[in-house]
Amino acid sequence: MDWLSIIFTGQPLAFLGIGLAIGLCCTGSAIGLGIVGEAGTGLMTEDPTKFAPILILQIIPSTNGIYGFVFGMLCMVRLNMFGDQMLYLSFEEGALLLFSSLPIAICGMLAAVAQSKIAAGIINLIAKRPEDLAKGILVAVMVEFFTIVALLASILMLFALPF
Repeated sequence: MDWLSIIFTGQPLAFLGIGLAIGLCCTGSAIGLGIVGEAGTGLMTEDPTKFAPILILQIIPSTNGIYGFVFGMLCMVRLNMFGDQMLYLSFEEGALLLFSSLPIAICGMLAAVAQSKIAAGIINLIAKRPEDLAKGILVAVMVEFFTIVALLASILMLFALPF
């Protein structure tokens, strides 16, 4: 199959969906890590013993990038990209795969940024009351629930596709 005939199949749309799921989730996580890291380094200049709690808080927004990566890998396995013969999709099938990636792509990116803002606030909290770290983590992790719901929605749509 030549490259011109591939353009008019569902492959580009499927690859776009995979790229959005991984790329947007990882972008949100990277932005989130930067926000939390910036707040954390400010606190560490005053109190270097706060490194471990800051590191824990920085991990929280990074989970969204992992969710996007997991969904992208599931898509690749579903398309047999690592096998001997990749599954070729019709235009409609490619569009459906693209649409199935949107819940995790959008929610993963936005949730990572939201979690990082909460985690940056928690850094201010532990500067004055380090004993409240667990309460703060619980607040930040509450956003995670909706990212997991979006991931499950994307996975269910992926496995409901007719190929």
